[in-house]
Amino acid sequence: MNEKDKMLAGLTYNAGDEQLSIDRMHAKSVCHRFNMTDPMQLHAQMALLKSLLIIKDRAHIEPNFFCDYGYNIEVGSNFYSNHNLTILDVCKVVIGDNVLIGPHVMISTATHPLDPIERQHTEYGANITIGNNVWIGGNVSILAGVTIGDNCVIGAGSVVTRNIAINSVAVGNPCRVMKTLNIEKIPVKSDDVTVF
Repeated sequence: MNEKDKMLAGLTYNAGDEQLSIDRMHAKSVCHRFNMTDPMQLHAQMALLKSLLIIKDRAHIEPNFFCDYGYNIEVGSNFYSNHNLTILDVCKVVIGDNVLIGPHVMISTATHPLDPIERQHTEYGANITIGNNVWIGGNVSILAGVTIGDNCVIGAGSVVTRNIAINSVAVGNPCRVMKTLNIEKIPVKSDDVTVF
């Protein structure tokens, strides 16, 4: 396995690998151009991100936006992120449909060994999944390996360190479920027709 294969598999890998460094610099360059584009040029702005991320269709991300690689980020329909979203995507980040993200949110699949010697040379990561119809408040941190279920609301300032079940309102540091929403089925709009 090369270092990229190890990274994507969630194994310890060397982030200083030449190919990974090239990939990161490419992502940083695209993010820089996106962040510097005239905000009146919305289509040009989003075209830059569509060249980097896997975007299902309708999405809008406010600048500034930062990521490690971009190619590990999958975004569903009707995605909206407010300013200063950072996604450290050393592993997959899959975001469902109709997701709203507040300002200053950090989603990090990356983590490091506890051993200080290992930490000098290697890192690793774990996938993050965010379901459909999720609202993530401002200043939330979502850590490696977390799954957030459909229809969840994550309160502002929360640090999500473990999975959050569907239909939950969860807040705090560490983030805990405070309330379960009574949701049976959410209508989904498709080509101006509401389907259940």
